[in-house]
Amino acid sequence: MNIKLPLTLTVLLLFACLTMTAQTVSEGVALRSQGEDGVDTYRIPGLATTSKGTLIAVYDIRYDNAADLQAHIDVGMSRSTDGGETWEPMKVIMDMGEWGGLPQAANGVGDPAILVDEQTGTIWVAGLWTHGYPGKRAWTSSGPGMSPEETGQFLLVKSEDDGLTWSEPVNITGQVKKPEWTLFLQGPGKGITLEDGTLVFPAQFKDKDGMPWSTIIYSKDRGKTWHTGTGAKSNTTEAQVVQLRDGSLMLNMRDNRGGARSVYITDDLGETWTAHPTSRKALIEPVCMASIITHKYKGKHLLIFSNPNSTEDRHHMTVKISKDQGMTWPEVSWLLLDEGEGRGYSCLTSVNEHTIGILYEGSKADLVFQKIDLRKLLKKAR
Repeated sequence: MNIKLPLTLTVLLLFACLTMTAQTVSEGVALRSQGEDGVDTYRIPGLATTSKGTLIAVYDIRYDNAADLQAHIDVGMSRSTDGGETWEPMKVIMDMGEWGGLPQAANGVGDPAILVDEQTGTIWVAGLWTHGYPGKRAWTSSGPGMSPEETGQFLLVKSEDDGLTWSEPVNITGQVKKPEWTLFLQGPGKGITLEDGTLVFPAQFKDKDGMPWSTIIYSKDRGKTWHTGTGAKSNTTEAQVVQLRDGSLMLNMRDNRGGARSVYITDDLGETWTAHPTSRKALIEPVCMASIITHKYKGKHLLIFSNPNSTEDRHHMTVKISKDQGMTWPEVSWLLLDEGEGRGYSCLTSVNEHTIGILYEGSKADLVFQKIDLRKLLKKAR
């Protein structure tokens, strides 16, 4: 049975424009709050809309503290069948338990990314499982090799009944990682289905020297086998991917140099990459994960982007819209969701033609779900 969330937030929405300062108020809901269900912290949002219109949210359940892997972390899932008005109770969909005789604190799995196969309706969730070094950061402790004792593991679970039940994890590390790499993992955030049915997750790896690179993995056989692209750009992580009108893929990347997002293009599934004209120019960032999706609205092909709109700390969570395939992001169509400081991660989804949903790490709750009416936003942008 669906239940109302215990906490409703009033989130101030400011339309940041070149020529006007009008404000409006909308309601967001705290999908997950610190301490809820006895959990210390919820982090790393993923959000998708299924072929039946159901919203599926995924995230880290960080039981003991807010620290990253390695720790006691599982992947949680929340489900809404009414466009985000109500949400069913949380389910744990990835949990490695006490694998290998070690405690749960040495078998965390997290940083989820979600993908809906738009041809079959199957929902995929990817997660990083790390084994054997509790209290140490997986990002620096994972090493070369292929086994769980050596390196982080790339896991997938799937649902074929609209998110009601989920499979056991399948380990695809052997398909996607090179032995000399010290770590390989997903986005996090979300993946996409291409027009020809290819499934694509954004991904990242650390090479033998420990340098991180953003890339993609893809499957042409409905998720049975997966392949990895080349690194798009050094010192980038936590990318998101969209397909442009011409069929090419745009990889929008967290750039650890700071200041602005890196944006690269591939037309051969990641075999080769070229810098987009806006790379390191158009979209500022404080070195943080971000979200980007494509959305069809009244015959137009929009790109919609969200991140903390800052070059310093993670504050001013903002949604931006591009009508020209990411060449420009006019300030008149920016929407400020939360000016306070939070952890800054976010994930967007198309709820319907007129509505965008976003799940983000806010200043007033661990994970806030908000709906955005494009009719109002784009009307003000004219």
